[in-house]
Order: sequence, then C-alpha cells, then structure tokens
Amino acid sequence: MEVREINIHLKRNFTKWQKFLRFNGIEVFSEKETSSIDKTFVWEENGEILATGSIAGNILKYIAICSKVQGHGETFNSLVSKLENEAAMMGRFHLFVFTKPQYSQSFQYVGFHELAKVKQGAVLESGTPDVHDYISSLSHFNDQEKSKIAGIVMNANPFTKGHRYLVETASKENDYVYVFVVSEDVSIFSFSDRFKLVKAGVADLPNVIVVPGKEYMVSYATFPAYFLKDDQNVGRFQASLDATLFKEQIAKPLNITSRYLGNEPYSKTTNVYNEELNRVLPPDVEVKIIDRKKNKDQDIISATKVRAAIANDNITLVERYVPDTTLDFIKNNWSELQTRIKEGSIK
Repeated sequence: MEVREINIHLKRNFTKWQKFLRFNGIEVFSEKETSSIDKTFVWEENGEILATGSIAGNILKYIAICSKVQGHGETFNSLVSKLENEAAMMGRFHLFVFTKPQYSQSFQYVGFHELAKVKQGAVLESGTPDVHDYISSLSHFNDQEKSKIAGIVMNANPFTKGHRYLVETASKENDYVYVFVVSEDVSIFSFSDRFKLVKAGVADLPNVIVVPGKEYMVSYATFPAYFLKDDQNVGRFQASLDATLFKEQIAKPLNITSRYLGNEPYSKTTNVYNEELNRVLPPDVEVKIIDRKKNKDQDIISATKVRAAIANDNITLVERYVPDTTLDFIKNNWSELQTRIKEGSIK
C-alpha cells in the first residue's frame, strides 16, 4: 500500500475520506472535530483508501482500517507508528487517543497507556511527560496518606466571589485542597491569566494549592467525540470519562477523598456533568455540591454574568461578582476583554 498525506480541507479529498470513514462506522464530521486537524494520511491501493489516520494537536483521531485489509494488525501498527513519527517531527511527543472501548487493547499493544474507559469510549496516552510525571510534579505533603484532602476543578473564566466561596468552604472542611485549573485556552481569559487570578484569589488560604489541570482536565469545547454516533451523548460521555480519569489517575495517588462542586441552576450541561460525577466518583471520592454564593440581594454569582457585564460596559456590576484581585485585572484589561467578547470567537 502507498502512504500519502492529503489535505482534507480540499473538498474533493474530504469527500473521499469522509466516505471511507462512514463505511467504517465513523459518522461525525462537525467543524469542531475536523477544523483542528493538522495532518491526515491515507493508505491506498489502486487509488482506493484502505486506512487513514489524523493528527490534531497532540491527539490522534479518525483512525480506521478497512476490514478487507490483509494483516490488519500489522497495518494498524504501521499506521500508529507513522502518526507518532510525524507528530514527533512536529515536536509533539506526548500523545492522546480517544476511541471506542473495543479498540483500547489494540492501542495498548503499541505502547499506549489506558487512562480511563467507560461504556462509550476510552482515552489513552503515550510518550512523556505522562500522567505519572504530572502527579510527581504536583506539591505533596509529608502526611499525605493520613490527611483529609479535597479536590476542585474549575475553569474560572474569570475567578469570582462564587469560586472563592467554594474554595473557602473546602478549605475549612479539609486538611488540604487541590484546585485544578483547566489549562486549555478556549476562554475569554487565557489560561495564564485564569491561573494567576485563582492563585491570587486564594493566596490567604495556606492549605490550598492551585495547580494546572494540564491535559487531564479536558474542556468540553475541545473534547474529541468524533466516533460517537449520537451527538446527544457527548456531554454525558465526557463527564463520565473525566470522572473516571480523575478517580483512577488523579484522586487515588494524591489521596483526594472528596470533590467539591457548585450547584448549577442555569446550565443543563453543567447539571449533566455534576450528575455523572455523582454517579462515578463515590464511594472512593465523596461528591459535595455546594449551593451557589449569592449577593446580599439574593443575586446568584456566576462568571457568565461577569462576562456579560464586561460586554455591556458595566464595571459597577462586575464589582458585585468578583474579588478585588480579579477586579484589578479586569479594570487594567477592560478594552481588550471587551474586544475578545465582542469578537465572539472565544466563549
């Protein structure tokens, strides 16, 4: 078979590639899934596609091999090796793959480590730094195994008085608290800015450690689910996979025995996420859902309201929702933040 790179952003290539993948059970080709693809390779014979695989950032996706290919396992090994080598030439040595559960073992045979598996799919990684390196890089405590430790995962776009209340509650009820900040830059406030704001906002709480979530806390905006047939399952699938990964790869080695969440009266997506966490994490990790912080007039605090107030040029309203550390940053970057929101390219 001949191996060649194709540009799937050209219509004639995309149509042929899409037809092959649909024949092999992959049916989701939304812009969210395909626009992030950097390279796509096809294995052809007499002009017919017999296998394909793509690289999107540090994720391998759209991997498929026709059932009529002789030596299916050998072709799979060759395909994954090709993608890994190409990724390495692009400077990407730590790779992930999200796939159907039945294919997890095949990836493990070629050196991938399974991070989590649920009914709908699995996530695996290869290369370095891996999840063990990530855990080792985090701050640890002398009495880690005997301590009562909580975890909180937040995007904090931006850090509000509500986030502060959640962290403060966990801080009072536990010996130590890890606050994991989602690392992906898919928000109005960049990861670097969000991380600094969270650290500044909890700096007076000595038992709280703020850490980057890295690739192990995946944003819904970039979550790959191209292999699912029903788009309605994506939110629940992501939540169950995230929860399983957190429980098995993060909570266990760090001795995190509880995870704190804020209840969500407005977002159906967040409610589904909380439901899945509550289903997957116990009894190993207790789920504690804390009522949202309200202002004196019973107005619920949310980062969504902060972004809306910035868009509407209402600094007075912003002041009601955020601590001084966040407020100072917003005032100093007011025009730029308004521009980002109005452009609408980042949610």
